[in-house]
Formats: sequence, structure tokens, C-alpha cells
Amino acid sequence: MTRKSILSVATALTILTASCGGNKENKETADNQQKETVANVDVRGQWYLENIVFNDSDYVRPSEEVPGVRQYIVFEDSTYFIQTNCNTFSGSFTVKGDSITLGDGAMTEMACDNMATEDAIRRILPNIATVYIQNDSIARLDSRNPSEYIVLRKAPIEIK
Repeated sequence: MTRKSILSVATALTILTASCGGNKENKETADNQQKETVANVDVRGQWYLENIVFNDSDYVRPSEEVPGVRQYIVFEDSTYFIQTNCNTFSGSFTVKGDSITLGDGAMTEMACDNMATEDAIRRILPNIATVYIQNDSIARLDSRNPSEYIVLRKAPIEIK
């Protein structure tokens, strides 16, 4: 069993015990363990930018904009780094539960033939508020604005 599975089973058992026993202390313990499990969202590593969505008809797919060029974001320690087809963004980030804050930072400003990804990132990044990870391979960064989000795909780990 993985650590995540063990935590999920332990949390479920604690919640079940708390709800059956009606003991306020057990319920508080279950609530705290649930919060602790949620707090373990792990975004570290390299993620490919798959889609930047503003609504059903306004979106950018970086791989379609500039085919053959990997555009990605790396989360490491408390910093993020974004590489597009010709510019970079970087700054600090914090994760608390499923909330994520991407702080202001530095950005290169080279002129490129296709600036669609850069323009979309500049537009959506300040509004990113929550993160959801599915199967440790897909992440969705949701905006405070309804229907806006970024889809990321986990890059394979390179063995050195």
C-alpha cells in the first residue's frame, strides 16, 4: 500500500469512528486528519502546459501554437519557472490545502513570432487560486474566474 492509500484508509476509519461514536474529540481529530491529507497536494516537478482555457471558444494549446516545442512549468521548493516557446516567467508559490498562490516575479520580454502562450499566461496567472491533481499525472490550476483554468501534464522523470 502506498503512503497516500494508508492515509486515505486511516482518515476514512477515523471519520467513521468519529461519526459512529458521536464523540466531539474524535470528530475534531478526524477533521484535522482530513485537513492534513488535503494539505499534501504535491505540485513539485516539471509539468507540460497542455491547455490554457478562458472559456469554450477562447483557449490556447501551446503544442498547437508552436508544434515540437515543449512549453512547461517547474515547481521546485517555493519557486515556479515557466518556459514558453521563447520567454520565461518565474516567481514564488505557496500551496495550502488545494489553494495555490503564484506570486509576481520576473519575466523575459523577447519578441517572438507567436506570443499566444505568453499572452495567455500573463492574462491567467494572477488569477490562479486552486490546484487539483489527478492520478499524479494531470494537474488543473483553476482561476478565481469561472471557466478559466490551466491543464498541465506531468513530464516523465529523467534518469541521470
